[in-house]
Amino acid sequence: MALAILLLGLVTAIEAKAGPEDWGREWPHTDFSRHSVDYNEIFSGGPPKDGIPAIDRPQFVPVGETRNLAPREPVISVRIGSEARAFPLRILIWHEIVNDTVGGTPIAVTWCPLCNSSVAFDRRVGGRTLSFGTTGKLRNSDLVMYDRETESWWQQFSGECIVGTLLGAQLNLLPDRVESVERFRMRFPGGQILVPPDPEGRAYGRNPYTGYDRAEHPFLYRGPTPHEVAPLARLVVIGDEAWSLEMVKKRRRIEAGDLVITWEPGQSSPLDTAKIDEGHDVGNVVVQRRIGRRLEDVVHDLSFAFAFHAFHPNAPIHTE
Repeated sequence: MALAILLLGLVTAIEAKAGPEDWGREWPHTDFSRHSVDYNEIFSGGPPKDGIPAIDRPQFVPVGETRNLAPREPVISVRIGSEARAFPLRILIWHEIVNDTVGGTPIAVTWCPLCNSSVAFDRRVGGRTLSFGTTGKLRNSDLVMYDRETESWWQQFSGECIVGTLLGAQLNLLPDRVESVERFRMRFPGGQILVPPDPEGRAYGRNPYTGYDRAEHPFLYRGPTPHEVAPLARLVVIGDEAWSLEMVKKRRRIEAGDLVITWEPGQSSPLDTAKIDEGHDVGNVVVQRRIGRRLEDVVHDLSFAFAFHAFHPNAPIHTE
């Protein structure tokens, strides 16, 4: 990982002053006159446009036919109606975006490894269905996506359009869970799991960010960090409020108003060891809201603390 940081750091230094006048050739259809953020906050992460290729024609197998995933391996699971699908992080670590349709709803399932943000979106905006790819750019070390229909740029962490024709549009966030394969299998024995588009095309199952969990500083991040927790501490993020994963892990169950946050062991970190299935146990978090006598899943994220602080600098982080 040290070599990767050095090389990408050099790229960042070279392109630190890059802006719309430099991006025009690669992005001729993006309206750079429309933007809600300072262009100095956006810089190259190394790869070019679509250098990290989104998956546009996802293929799935029944969960009962999965043979190459260890029980503790992490997946992002989405259920809409009667349809449930799981998206292994061993695949998303190489692709970051999957454009799919679940339960009749066009969705994008996304994961930014650098800030550990996993977010599912409804791809419909203003009466049209969008498809998303990677710009190769970062803001606050978070993936900047683009839609292929207008080539507007979107912040993955929030689902907000920050550059281009659709400036200010907001994607609808969908409830998802980051959980182990085994937990998904138990919850949805008839569910489906994403398979790699080209099994030999990437080192699926390997972590290119070996040791990131143990790093003292974020990868390609230049902003302030929170004082309550370490920059790379995991947080349970619900809107503009967050709880440290260590506190949730210690208590096992937290009730805050109508929110219920629970933790159980049995999920490998994808950003620890070289092999994803050998990562240390970060456990399984479930966030739900009481509605009458039932509990329903709530939109939440499990991001690193520095990313939450960057996008919500004045928001509380509960640690005890």
